[in-house]
Amino acid sequence: MKAVRYHGFGSSEVLRYEDIERPVPDTGQVLVRAAATSFNPVDDHIRAGALNAMLPIALPHVPGIDLAGTVAELGAEVSGVAVGDRVVAMLPLDAVGAAAEYVLAPAEALAAAPRSIDLVDAAALPLTGLSAWQVLFELAELKPGQTVLVNGAGGAVGSLAVQLAVEAGAHVTAAASPRHAERLEGYGARVVGRLDLAAGPAAVGGPFEVLLNHVRGTEEEAAQLSRYVADGGVAASTAGPIPEDPARSVRSASLWVRSDATQLTELVARVDDGRLRIHIADRRPAADSRAVHEDSAAGRLPGKTVLIAP
Repeated sequence: MKAVRYHGFGSSEVLRYEDIERPVPDTGQVLVRAAATSFNPVDDHIRAGALNAMLPIALPHVPGIDLAGTVAELGAEVSGVAVGDRVVAMLPLDAVGAAAEYVLAPAEALAAAPRSIDLVDAAALPLTGLSAWQVLFELAELKPGQTVLVNGAGGAVGSLAVQLAVEAGAHVTAAASPRHAERLEGYGARVVGRLDLAAGPAAVGGPFEVLLNHVRGTEEEAAQLSRYVADGGVAASTAGPIPEDPARSVRSASLWVRSDATQLTELVARVDDGRLRIHIADRRPAADSRAVHEDSAAGRLPGKTVLIAP
């Protein structure tokens, strides 16, 4: 079968499109005929070896943490899923990935795929959706009526976080590029454009009870973001730590996203009943993975990009 793989860490040049053996499911595993995976920034960090100390992976490695496809074969002791089922999953971060024709997935990671969207597009949901869910409801412990600032609201995680927060009854302010304004307003957020950290929180209606940060910056910029959190509030980030401010009882939390089929099932239900919309900027063949990684490194990637399986 065809797959994208790299045999050593490095730039996007290490990515190869090659023939490998079709895997066989072991106990507790499911073999999925992939429809698509998607590109996530963490794919770039893993490929470069930047996370190898905390997230060692075996080489050669197939990238692709998101998976959408159809069950092709069951390993021993697997129940609750059948051959032919359409499924989605976030694979473990250190597992063999989904940029291949056939993919092994732990049975406990699988959720039924959304019925209301194309199976290829469903590959954009798992990691970003779980990141948004976990940063909102586990780290920030969001409550109805709270004021929330989402920094980087136009991105894949930020867009889902805005929708989930609005649905949860929060008053959401979205900081994002003007090109995302109409879409974010359609989600129910107040849009303020990109944050001008020098202007301070009052310029965007802050400070806020909850800050969700999805924009990676310098340590100095992270420290300035603390000012946007009201006394007793929380800063939750998917893009590196934000300093706490004990004098104002401001706490901080950073996300290390994990696979969770129960949460993914909740997200799928919201997609199917129209409460959650997935914004996909591009769909490209998995064989173009090297170019996608290059575009990301150069800042040319237009947004969430789905990689269609071989």
